Amino acid sequence: MSMPHADASQDMMTADELERVSIPGKSTELIRGRLIVREPPGTLHGRAAAKLAHLVGAFVWPRQLGDVFAQDTGFKIESNPDTVRAPDLAFLARDRTSQLPPRGYAPLAPDLIVEIVSPDDSASEVLSKIAAWLEAGVRLEWVIDPRRSVAQVYRGDGSISLIAADGLLDGEDVLPGFTCALAEILA
Repeated sequence: MSMPHADASQDMMTADELERVSIPGKSTELIRGRLIVREPPGTLHGRAAAKLAHLVGAFVWPRQLGDVFAQDTGFKIESNPDTVRAPDLAFLARDRTSQLPPRGYAPLAPDLIVEIVSPDDSASEVLSKIAAWLEAGVRLEWVIDPRRSVAQVYRGDGSISLIAADGLLDGEDVLPGFTCALAEILA
């Protein structure tokens, strides 16, 4: 006698459903309709994200360049099935901020996102995130690896750069004039 098998679509979730998920002490994302639950980032990770948010915000807000979003703010970057990713920092240029909905996850990719590699992130997870953001239309992505004291810069045109521990993160054409020392973020 054969056992009935569950329909895989029953396990699928939408971005709207993700908004109602509350798992105390955990971070959640949605990848192609599948709920991903993770431990919250560690203390040093949070410190680096806060420093970077402060520096980027101090550059963006007085110049009215757009909006800066804090760690774990979700953006809906794919639909049917839905993908909601939450970078460690995001910037959205002023000419696109009118696209932000009054509720839920913005159905767009920010202009700049930052991912800070956590100790438990596998290389394949990090590469998958990078690819998803670029495919969604992110123009500039900084991936900061505190363990190795380096950052990789990915651009929408497909080019990649490595920033050494003594190097500078640069806003390039997304945030022209913005720079900050990678060492300052990691200290």
